Amino acid sequence: MSVCRSLFAATLAGTLALAVTPASSQTLRYANQGDLKSLDPYTLNESTTHAHLGHVYQGLTARDKELKIIPALAESWETPEPTRWRFHLRKGVKFHNGDPFTADDVVFSADRVRKKGSNMQTRLAPDVKVVKVDDYTVDFVLPSPNPILHNSWDVWYIMDKKWAEENNVVDPTPVAATTPSYASLHENGTGPFIIESHQPGVKTVFKANPNYWGKMEGNLKEIIFTPISSDATRVAALLSGEVDVIEPVPIQDISRVDSSPNAQVLKGPELRTIFIGFDQTRDELLYSNIKGKNPFKDARVREAFYKAIDIELIKTRVMRGLSTPSALMIAPELFALSKEFTRPKFDPDGAKKLLTEAGYPDGFEVTMDCPNDRYVNDAAICQAVVGMLARIGVKINLLAQPKAQYFAKVLKQGGYQTSFYLLGWTPSTMDSHNVLYDIMGCRDDAKSSRGEANLGGYCNKEFDAITDKVLVETDTAKRNQLIKQAYEISIKDWAYIPLHQQALAWGVSKKVNLPQRADNLVMFHWATKKE
Repeated sequence: MSVCRSLFAATLAGTLALAVTPASSQTLRYANQGDLKSLDPYTLNESTTHAHLGHVYQGLTARDKELKIIPALAESWETPEPTRWRFHLRKGVKFHNGDPFTADDVVFSADRVRKKGSNMQTRLAPDVKVVKVDDYTVDFVLPSPNPILHNSWDVWYIMDKKWAEENNVVDPTPVAATTPSYASLHENGTGPFIIESHQPGVKTVFKANPNYWGKMEGNLKEIIFTPISSDATRVAALLSGEVDVIEPVPIQDISRVDSSPNAQVLKGPELRTIFIGFDQTRDELLYSNIKGKNPFKDARVREAFYKAIDIELIKTRVMRGLSTPSALMIAPELFALSKEFTRPKFDPDGAKKLLTEAGYPDGFEVTMDCPNDRYVNDAAICQAVVGMLARIGVKINLLAQPKAQYFAKVLKQGGYQTSFYLLGWTPSTMDSHNVLYDIMGCRDDAKSSRGEANLGGYCNKEFDAITDKVLVETDTAKRNQLIKQAYEISIKDWAYIPLHQQALAWGVSKKVNLPQRADNLVMFHWATKKE
């Protein structure tokens, strides 16, 4: 069976499953354009995956509706000395199979998340020592101070050491794995829901955990998730009442949903930045008609690409006003000095001149990797970029794929197999350091997790040195100046093309009350549904 027919069959099966599922005031039916590729919480560092797994797994910390850090599996923590963080674990917590949660699970999870195959390695630096003090106390010993050590731990989910050993999943499942592991198809978390069944590409059923240690704010007893890649089918399912929540709502359908009697669109600003990157590492691009050299190693070529993209046209035509053009690789809400930066003006004539100066007067050909089921209008954005670059003589061969195939190709485990790509990023720490380190830092696969999500291999050692200072600086004003210096370096290098922050657009039944978070994690344990 072809890939297209397989996807159609999966979508049809999921839709039919929805049609025969009895409606209940305590059952919420949810559809997303993307699939839940793996239940292994360290396979894919991606917000939709984090949201799904956040119903069954938990971190030492969590974030509330305003994104403030709150206790979760750790009741409290302190820093008895600048390079030591001590976490006091919650007692009486059990994993879904009944195993008790203890410090051994934290130490195990700290080792597992940093192993080869994990896409979550940046959650904990390799030089941090994790020490069991007693069954409910764990120390994290650092080589130098880190005031934001725990800022991204809400999605570093803790796993059961005993369960992992018994099921031969001590090592994480790589995103590019062709054979699913036990952890890919089964879960054993501590969260408010248990996964009753998981059929990848078809349906995943969550049931409320009767032994949950915490208090459920919502009233849901069951969540049925069905991936529906077709925009039209997904919207139709919401409007007909077959599903209660969809994400995202296509921009062109927002007014239609809002005018319906039984559903509405929850809209709000999102912290994710959509951007474009280049392979700046290889001596010859993998996917280009230019042989023997890499055009993207020339800053003039990168500048030309940047200035050839009409971001205002993308905002008005593609995003229909639901985006905020960005000059930086981070949302302005997350960096106090963001207003000091302005985006270069659209200049196709200048871009053409730059290409000529770089030795490409007739342009060249290159493949662009783009997900087509992850962001709002992601494929349409890429199509717009294709047309804009064509005006300066660059032929883009667009390879738009579902996120499962996209990430398997372009991420670390796939060997960073891309020449030119679109990606989106919400800093898990809600801080610039995450962007400077994960996305923009020099890749060093052997020694650290720096640059793990730097698909194109941009590298500037001066930039990295400033990033390291940002990590340990505790004075906010000094820290902001360091961050500003780092961004100035990357802009001078034309390292990336930041596009915009998109708007959230969730389609929600009027029977459902669902708080919306700016990190786009749909958290159903807060949801309530009425008859």
